[in-house]
Amino acid sequence: MAENKETGLPDEALPDAVAAMVGEKSPVPGISRNVFILGITSFFTDLSTEVVYPLVPLFLTSVLGAPFFVVGLIEGIAESTASLLKIFSGWISDRMRRRLPLTVIGYSVSGFAKPLLALATVWPVVLVLRFGDRLGKGIRNPPRDALIADSSEPLRRGRVFGFHRAMDTAGASLGAIAALAALAILGERYRIIFLLSAVPAVLGVVSLFFIRERVHPHRQTLPPRLSLSQLDHRFKIFLLASAIFALGNSSDAFLILRAKNLGLSALGAVMAYVIYNLVYGSLSMPAGSLSDRIGRRLVIAGGFVIFSLVYAGFALAAGALFVWPLFAVYGIYMAMTEGVGKAFAADMAPAGVRGTALGAYQTVTGALTFFSSLIAGILWDTIGPFAPFLFGAAAAIVAAGVLVNATRVRPSAS
Repeated sequence: MAENKETGLPDEALPDAVAAMVGEKSPVPGISRNVFILGITSFFTDLSTEVVYPLVPLFLTSVLGAPFFVVGLIEGIAESTASLLKIFSGWISDRMRRRLPLTVIGYSVSGFAKPLLALATVWPVVLVLRFGDRLGKGIRNPPRDALIADSSEPLRRGRVFGFHRAMDTAGASLGAIAALAALAILGERYRIIFLLSAVPAVLGVVSLFFIRERVHPHRQTLPPRLSLSQLDHRFKIFLLASAIFALGNSSDAFLILRAKNLGLSALGAVMAYVIYNLVYGSLSMPAGSLSDRIGRRLVIAGGFVIFSLVYAGFALAAGALFVWPLFAVYGIYMAMTEGVGKAFAADMAPAGVRGTALGAYQTVTGALTFFSSLIAGILWDTIGPFAPFLFGAAAAIVAAGVLVNATRVRPSAS
């Protein structure tokens, strides 16, 4: 029986208590029914999101006449302030011992906010609606990710989170392609495109009602506290590295604006974003499985290094030709960090406080998005388009250096 190189435990080891949480099988080997349905939900939700997301900076600057720093301001406020809710929603789901109710609420709020962008006539309205969209994400993500971890085998958690990211990104890719088709057919009639985004958003919410969540008693006698003291030092090292990285990881809106700055049309910028999503989606499960075998820490640190190289490339690129390979390699970084990072956080948290741990991880990284996006906008306007990318490249290298000092982690089954 093969052993996991990260943990030294047999790959087939699965306590009965964990087996009970995994639930019924799905059409995908090694993926439970709940995780499969959550993948479907994320597919439709991200399809809706990516019809809208790459067009928002173009809508702001070309239709509403907002300056570039406003793009950073909106994305920073929307992502960071909504992210402050994540630790609370994760903690509440721990206390409730239920993940599904908050998950449904969060997806519903996001689905309602996106099509209302069609009514915006000034940029503050876009700020409010983008905040509403991200508010829903802040409510749903930690409970959803805890439900994924609860419904997965600990030694295959990287593969499971990789599957979810692959479904998420498949929806994002289709959404970006839909945005591309809409631009080709409708031109820059952004308002109509925003209204059409409501259809997949509704389908995503409806799919959640097929989840079968089981409530399991916690081993601890006291309710989980809203504190990091119940998590060990390895989680805190990981949190520190993630925070440093997040400070330089500004909104992807700046990648789209940089693509246009280097000479791509609006259509070309969205097409490059499609390529990024295709690479990201196709490599998410392999990257997750790799982290199951060699350890999450090394995979994530490698992803940080790749990010640094990509951002340096965007800083130094001399023309539009460089945008295509840079977006493709950017997808590799995402596959190595997004799902694997959540699996790593789940590994370090007992089931009773898993929502709190995942919420803390997402709150810290999300809250810093405000500063990273604001810094990027200021650097772009005051120094030049290359400046935010050099800053991000440096932060990623520092974060990788901190992360490699983290100790090995045994995945937590209970």
